[in-house]
Amino acid sequence: MRFHGTFAVLAVIGSTVAAGPVDDSVRPVSRSTVETEVSRSVVSLVPVSAPRNSLRPSLRPALSPEIGAPVLDAAQSGFSEWVVAFRSRALAQGISGAVFDRAMRGATYDPDVIRRDRNQSEFTKTIWDYLDSAASEARVRNGRRALRTNESLLDLIEASYGVDREILVAIWGLESAYGSFRGMTPVIRSLATLAYDARRQEFFEAQLIAALKILQDGDVALADFTGSWAGAMGHTQFIPTSYQTLAVDFDGDGKRDIWSDDPGDALASTAHYMSKNGWVEGMPWGVEVTIPEGFDYALANREVRKLPSEWAELGVVRHDGATEPDHGPASVLLPAGARGAAFLIFKNFDVIETYNTADAYVIGVGHLSDRISGGGPIRSDWPRGDRALTFDERKEMQRLLRERGFDPRKIDGRIGPLTINAVRAFQASIGDVQDGYASLNLLRKLR
Repeated sequence: MRFHGTFAVLAVIGSTVAAGPVDDSVRPVSRSTVETEVSRSVVSLVPVSAPRNSLRPSLRPALSPEIGAPVLDAAQSGFSEWVVAFRSRALAQGISGAVFDRAMRGATYDPDVIRRDRNQSEFTKTIWDYLDSAASEARVRNGRRALRTNESLLDLIEASYGVDREILVAIWGLESAYGSFRGMTPVIRSLATLAYDARRQEFFEAQLIAALKILQDGDVALADFTGSWAGAMGHTQFIPTSYQTLAVDFDGDGKRDIWSDDPGDALASTAHYMSKNGWVEGMPWGVEVTIPEGFDYALANREVRKLPSEWAELGVVRHDGATEPDHGPASVLLPAGARGAAFLIFKNFDVIETYNTADAYVIGVGHLSDRISGGGPIRSDWPRGDRALTFDERKEMQRLLRERGFDPRKIDGRIGPLTINAVRAFQASIGDVQDGYASLNLLRKLR
């Protein structure tokens, strides 16, 4: 789960995001998002006037949240010792002893946070199951209502930052169900737990320092400093470092308030985030296309970019047979391999991906934004007979790829660009279609 302004590290239908470069790892914990959609009216408002490194050290075996009370007691003891050691590091980075002691008083290790970190839906669901939820009829209906209710506010934000309002509303919908689920977990406790966990310790220590600085600066009271299980905050689930560098006071009241019922600062901060990460006004995130028979699937690679007119010469066109306008160079993306939907994706896909590195999340945001603006469902079929690989099966696939000489570089259970490239190389070696699809069938072939 990568975090974005929200956790480009993690994020999604209930995820957390953070801003940062795209890599083969998941964002830090994105943005606690919701799996259930509610039909709740959005508050009507009258508006007034980046890179992270996600380190993945091996897990401490003693910290598994599924084990019994004695081990959890040991984990709590180790956590308390870690807090004592972390204090000196925090003070060295400008946190006052009084702020640290007040914030960390009573903080305990939270095994539920670790459990959730291992089971983010962007990475544990099939793409079609994820999209069924991300762009459910309820979420589309509520998104259209949010668009209408906040029209004046979105006019101002779009004019200020040049980011499509539908994209902003879609992120809002996936991150917090349009403000309905902003998270009630203490941010300090969540981030301290994740910083203690060795998997992405460096990343989360940086987030925890940033959170302590938010408290020290008086941006939010400790009692109100809540968010997702992953430490993402507000309507669009910003992580602390992204908040510090990219959050804005859009309504001019002297506070960058992403926590209140008024979503103005949060939506504007997200637009600012997207703009600073390279959003291109007028360019789509992507478009669904058809792939012709005999297509060279080795070309369906993020590193292969052509203008839509050039792709059309190879038979890659929209479902209505038309050539997509030349908005800029695009790549062919096959999130479920040759048997699923295909997309031409543009630079704005990469920009959304800085918010959350999971392809499923980016397609979810893009597709939801299309539906909110009146577009229809994805037209292609999905291989719905396939099931998602378990976390252990994904790690097994990565190990077997490495043993066969196709090194994915990380054995982390996350299927990102590096693993997809390794899958392609293995497929090429056995004469299969090089679509990069990490399926159960491919795992069986590796075995």
